[in-house]
Amino acid sequence: MVATHCEVANSFLTRGFGLIPRSRLATGEGLLITKTGSITMFFMRFAIDAIFLDRSMRVLRVAEDLRPWVPAVGAPRGTDSVLELPAGTAARTGTQAGDELISSRSTTR
Repeated sequence: MVATHCEVANSFLTRGFGLIPRSRLATGEGLLITKTGSITMFFMRFAIDAIFLDRSMRVLRVAEDLRPWVPAVGAPRGTDSVLELPAGTAARTGTQAGDELISSRSTTR
């Protein structure tokens, strides 16, 4: 399990702000940013793992330990959404390209 509590950013504003207003993500928290092909770490205050997903929630790429102020993180072709998690989550859970994530329910932001 990569997250026990995952919010969904599915509007223009929530996708644009992402995790910028937050000072951290606790273990088990995540933010799923829908309809995006890349992310930026500008204005972020903490490192994250980013999991790039296609429409069927299959992992296309795992970018680990992304540091604040990295200009842009490109996504592989076919990316539909990005799951942002606390740094170290991907390694701890063994998440890798080809895995398929299953959602039970989410909170929309």
